[in-house]
This record gives sequence, structure tokens and C-alpha cells, in this order.
Amino acid sequence: MTTTWIAAHRTAVLSPHESFALWESRGFTDQTVRQSLRLAGGGEAVRIRLSNRYGKDPLEIGGAHLALRTKGSGIDPASDTPLRFSGTSTTTIPAGEELVSDPVELPVSAGEELTLSLYLPGDTGLTTFSTVPYDTGYAAAGNQLSATSLEDAEEFGTGHLLTGVDVLAPEGTRIAVAFGDSWIEGAATTPGADNSFPAQLGRRLAQGWIVNQGLSGNRLLSDQIGEHLLARIQRDVLDVPGVSHVLIHIGLNDLGMPGHIAHPEPADGPTAAEFTTGLTTLADRLHTAGLTVIGSTIGPYRGTVYDGYDSERGQTVRREINTWLLGDDHPFDAVVDIAAAVADPDQPDRIREEFNSGDGLHVNDAGAKAIADAVDVSLLTL
Repeated sequence: MTTTWIAAHRTAVLSPHESFALWESRGFTDQTVRQSLRLAGGGEAVRIRLSNRYGKDPLEIGGAHLALRTKGSGIDPASDTPLRFSGTSTTTIPAGEELVSDPVELPVSAGEELTLSLYLPGDTGLTTFSTVPYDTGYAAAGNQLSATSLEDAEEFGTGHLLTGVDVLAPEGTRIAVAFGDSWIEGAATTPGADNSFPAQLGRRLAQGWIVNQGLSGNRLLSDQIGEHLLARIQRDVLDVPGVSHVLIHIGLNDLGMPGHIAHPEPADGPTAAEFTTGLTTLADRLHTAGLTVIGSTIGPYRGTVYDGYDSERGQTVRREINTWLLGDDHPFDAVVDIAAAVADPDQPDRIREEFNSGDGLHVNDAGAKAIADAVDVSLLTL
């Protein structure tokens, strides 16, 4: 059987050097960093992707191991395997660049948890990071790459340097990329439960799988938080091996983030016409690459606790955009009404109480399931 490399895990990343930050980034010095992930699909072998995209200096990797996870920072020692990079156990990633490990012959299945251990001997400086990793990460002093469990480990809630895993899967395997903001990434769902709506939707598929390229705080048209969605198309969708479909949710931060950043001063986001033009550009670029593109309505956020985020102008523009998306003039192959799936029927600009994570802007695990259940899986013929 002919095989090919297919993405089985992805994590969108952002710069720690942005002028406006919602999350505190960090660096590491003479520490072993251990992070876990769950594979969306399986194969005969794996390779790991690391990134120093936003680092200001070369990043020294003093060693890397891959193993099956047990619990917390623990690994199964029988599965512990050193990684190599062009045949060597140590490497340096230049500033602004990324690196793919040599393949490891390790048969893996969908849903399996792997743990990546990195020994970082020097001062990394602030690292390229992600805001919603699969689960809690761990850092401990010195080289503890082969430790069954890290000794005196500190915990952290962001993801660092790891951007993805590929698996060697049967040729013809196709996947979807979930692309967008925090509603894609899974902010406010339970860490380690794999309950983002793309993950829950992926468990409904008969074949293929979904990888997550959501980025909390991200916008369609403006940078911060992260490069804007139109700027991420090539790297985070088109370069993902195996992609045939794209599932999109974006817009909340275009409407709300300007007011939040400027608070207590007012600030306007894009008009409905500017935003729909951006969505059309997005769909056209993905269609040109031969991909099936599924859009979605913008979720509700009335009453969110974040200062300056909720405005009458923003709510009006959201309704105008959603009306356009539910009509006949949108550029997508299909549109999922995400807003209706989680909206309060009596106050459709608000998240339904049982789906509200507590901040009025994000859904909880049950809300993510409601969104996943609202997607017609026949749209994802992978």
C-alpha cells in the first residue's frame, strides 16, 4: 500500500512580541519541556514540527524525545524514542524558521496521546507559542528527557514551539482544516478533554479527520492577536498535507477587539461590506487551490464581560454579516449556522445559558458539542 505524509495534529502560533497581549508568553533556560497532544488520525510513522518563527535568536535544541503519554508529565518508558533532525540528536533552529524531525516508525491511531519532551539548554528568550494547547505543559530543571515523570516540574497553560505532527497514512487520505478564531481553537473548553467543536465534529466522521488551526483573538482583516486570517492562508491551510476541506469561523474579534483594545475610548471595527469582501477574498483563494470551503455565521456575544467588546454598532454589523451568509450571495460551498446552534432563542444575540462558558463570549464543552452536532457531516466527504 502506498503511503504519504498527512497532518494529524496542528497548533496555530503567534508572536510573543505583539504590542497588545491577552496571554503572557515565556521562555526556558536549561529546562526539559514536556507537552502532550492528541492525534486526530493515525498512521505507520510520525514526524514532529517545531517552530522558531517568532524567535529573535537561534533556538538550541539539546535533545528531543517522543513517547506515549500516561498521566500528567508521565510517559510510558517502553515507548520513549529519541528524535533526530537530519540524523543528529541536537540541532539549532534559526530565528524565523521551522523544523521537521526525521520520521519515527511508531504505529499510532486516532485519539492516541503522545508526549514531546524537549531539552532546551540555553536561554530561549520569549518563544513562539499557542494560546490553547491540548493540555497543561510541564517544565523541569536540567535534562530529564528520559524521566518517566518530570521531577519538581512547574506547570504552564500555553503551548510552546510545537506546531504539528504528521503521520504516514494511506495515499488518498483527506482531511479538513478548521480555520479561524477561539471558537475553532476551543478556548473555554476543558483542557485535555479534546472537546473543541472541530474535535467533537471529527469524532462523527466516517473517514478522514480534522486538524485545528484556530487562534484565539484572531481576526480576518487585522493583525493582533496573531497575523490576520488572510495572511495565514498559505502557512496554516494550503501547506497542510492532505487538506481538501476548510471549515471557518471568524469575525467576533474583528467586531469586538477594537473596542476592547481602545477601552475606555470607543473604536469601530470593519463595516459589513468590508468584512464580506474579506470573506469573499478568503473563499476565492481557497477555491483557487481546489479546496471545499465551508463558512459559518458569527457566534453571539451580547453581554460579554470583556470591557469595550460589546457595542451596538458591532451587534448591528454582526447581524448584517450573518444575514448575508445565510442568503444566496455568499462565496462558500456551504454555510453552517453556528450562531443559531448556541444562541438563546429569546435573546439571539446572547449565548444560551447552558452553553455559556461564563464570559458571554465563549462556549463550554456542551456548546461546542451543539455546534458540532449542527454540522451536516455530508459536507465533509473526506
